[in-house]
Amino acid sequence: MPEQPPYEPEALRGPGGSVGPPPEDLAIAPTGMGGTMDLGTGEAETLEKTPGGPEGTGPQEKPRSLWSDAWRDLRRNPVFIISGLVILFLVIISIWPSLITSGNPLQCDLSKAQEGSQPGHPFGFDGQGCDVYTRTVYGTRVSISVGVCATLGVAILGSALGGLAGFFGGLGDSFLSRITDIFFAIPVVLGGLVLLSVVTSNTIWPVIGFMVLLGWPQVSRIARGSVITTKQNDYVQAARALGASHSRLLLRHITPNAVAPVIVVATIALGTFISLEATLSYLGVGLKPPTVSWGIDISSASAYIRNAPHMLLWPAGALAITVLAFIMLGDAVRDALDPKLR
Repeated sequence: MPEQPPYEPEALRGPGGSVGPPPEDLAIAPTGMGGTMDLGTGEAETLEKTPGGPEGTGPQEKPRSLWSDAWRDLRRNPVFIISGLVILFLVIISIWPSLITSGNPLQCDLSKAQEGSQPGHPFGFDGQGCDVYTRTVYGTRVSISVGVCATLGVAILGSALGGLAGFFGGLGDSFLSRITDIFFAIPVVLGGLVLLSVVTSNTIWPVIGFMVLLGWPQVSRIARGSVITTKQNDYVQAARALGASHSRLLLRHITPNAVAPVIVVATIALGTFISLEATLSYLGVGLKPPTVSWGIDISSASAYIRNAPHMLLWPAGALAITVLAFIMLGDAVRDALDPKLR
């Protein structure tokens, strides 16, 4: 049998059938089966630069999580930036009120009662001759403290009860649902008038305890629904099939993916709790003198609103700005954490 000549690609044959060097615009690439194939120079360079070969199966960029996407959106949201700066300023002056005022909120001069703005006293004086500016600044501490402590208590208690009920279900879930229905039927202000009217303490803790007592059912119901939705996902079912314990499922797989709605509700509720504290103090069943509170100052100034409106204007304005800032922050966080709004 005659010997077969070696294979010579047509692209390598010169004029007249002679074999010559490959053209400059061609390259020879291995086929992976011991042979070769002709490629343009541009295609060969593309193969060299493509990670993992022609299929592009090389290492890809790590996908971003929900939290990283949310933080990226929040940084670009002017509502979040403005409300965050306002809240940061309020937190700073609540911790160190001496940074912007050197007065004593309990130092009063009856000879200056109801007087307007003066040098060194830009907000004027109240009915007892106390500096309205100093009392407004120091009132920030009480309002922020009550709001933050009440929100933490509500979030922890409501998330724990609602999360456990949603995860285990059964009789405990039904019992918790009926309990939350009972608490939802109690008017908040009326409940505060009844429960706090018998308290004689001048501290903030009775007010915080009342807010936690009537505030946890809302967070509990939201946490329960979020856990029920999350535990039906495939990765949770896979972890359960691999023998993961209940504690591992709750702490490692369910809680990180179900906590977003609770954070949104808690952020908005913080402003609501600040407003509720001012309402209860205005009605005389919340914080009591000598505690410095915006609600107490608004209640005292309501009798002088015609003769000295400045006494009501400044503490009420500070309260409105604070509540609005937390509500705006909660809306921005909700928009960033809710995938349906993207």
